[in-house]
Amino acid sequence: MLAFYWLQSITELTGSTVFKKVINGLFFFFLIGLVTAILVLKLRMDAISEKRRHRLITSLYGLTVSSLVPKVIFVIVISILYVSNYLFTKEQSRIVVPLVGLISGFLPFFIIMYAIGKSVYHFKVYKLRLAFDSLPASFKGLRIVQISDAHLGSFNFKYHIVERAFKKINNLKPDIIVFTGDLVNNYAWELEGWSQVFKKLVAPLGKFAVLGNHDYGDYSEWTQKTEKQENFESIIHFFKKIDFYLLRNEAIKINRGQEEIALLGVENWGKPPFKQYGDLKKALDGVPVHLFKILLSHDPSHWDEEVVVDTNIALTLSGHTHGAQAGIQYKARAWSPIKYKYKHWAGFYQKDNQLLYVNRGLGWLGFPGRVGMRPEITFFELV
Repeated sequence: MLAFYWLQSITELTGSTVFKKVINGLFFFFLIGLVTAILVLKLRMDAISEKRRHRLITSLYGLTVSSLVPKVIFVIVISILYVSNYLFTKEQSRIVVPLVGLISGFLPFFIIMYAIGKSVYHFKVYKLRLAFDSLPASFKGLRIVQISDAHLGSFNFKYHIVERAFKKINNLKPDIIVFTGDLVNNYAWELEGWSQVFKKLVAPLGKFAVLGNHDYGDYSEWTQKTEKQENFESIIHFFKKIDFYLLRNEAIKINRGQEEIALLGVENWGKPPFKQYGDLKKALDGVPVHLFKILLSHDPSHWDEEVVVDTNIALTLSGHTHGAQAGIQYKARAWSPIKYKYKHWAGFYQKDNQLLYVNRGLGWLGFPGRVGMRPEITFFELV
C-alpha cells in the first residue's frame, strides 16, 4: 500500500484526472491479477502431480519477483525524491518527480520480463586461453568445453532450447566436454526424453561429469529410504545412457601420443549445510604427483578449503552459484549479490600456479529468469 500512496502523490502533481484514473486502474488491475493468480496456483498445488507442481512453483516465483521488485525500487526512489524535494522548484517537481518515479517502477518490470522471456535462454560462450608451464607438449591446444547446473526440470521438457546450446558446443569442436554437477533439481523423472539431446554432444577424447548437490535428492521428502536410493541410481544410470563418464571420487588418465594428463572428479563437497560427499584424497590415490591435473568439483568452496591447501592440481572447474542469476558485468568488472556468500562465484580465479573457473550455469532454479547473468558455455584452450 506504500507504493499506492506514493503513486497518488505522483498523479496529484500532474493535475490530469484522466492520467490519474489510468494509472490507478493499471495498479489495481495488476494487483488483483497477481493475488488471483497466486491463490489459484496455491489451490491447485495440493491437487496436482509433482511434475506439474514444479511449473506452478516457478510461476509463483516469477509473478512475485516481477510484482514486488519494481514496487520496492519505486518506493525507494520516490521516497528519496520527496525527501530531497527542496532541490526542485514547484514547477520542476511537477515534471521530475512523476517522470523519474514512473521510470523507476516500469523499467525494473520490463527488465525482469526480459530476464524471464529472453535472457534465461540466451546462451553465451565464454572463451578462455589458459597457459600452463606443466602442460605436456602433446596437449598444447587441448580444447575443453564446460557446462554446469543444467537443472533440467526447470526447462519443462523444452528439448529444442537446450539443443540450441548443444549446437553451439559442437560448433566449438571440443576435444573434451565436462559437466560439473546439478543435472536435475531433485528427481530422476526430470530426465525423461533428454538422453537423445545429450547424445548429440561430440568430444573425441571423452565426455565426463560429476554430481552436484541437487543430484542426491537431499531436498525432497521421501516416503522410504529405498525411494530416494532408486531416484539416485536412476540419475547415475542416465550418465551412462548419454555416454558421460561419471567421476565419483576418482581419476581417469587421458592420453595423447606418449603423454598423459589426469582428469579428477569428486562428489559434491560444500560448506555446511551442504553435504560433503567428496573425497579428494581418494580421487588422487595412485595419481603421480608430477602429472598435470584437472579437477571437476561442483562447489567452488572446495577449491579454497582443500584443493589449494593440499594439492598441486593445476585447474579446477566448478559451478553451483549460478552467479545468483542476477548481476552486473562490464569488461573485467562484475558484481552480484552472491559474492557476499561465495568468495569465488563466477569466472576466473588464481592462487599462485593454481587456477579456478566457476561456470555461471546453463539452467536456472527458483526465479525463472536471468538478469545480467546469461546462461554459460565455457570454452577453454590450454597452451
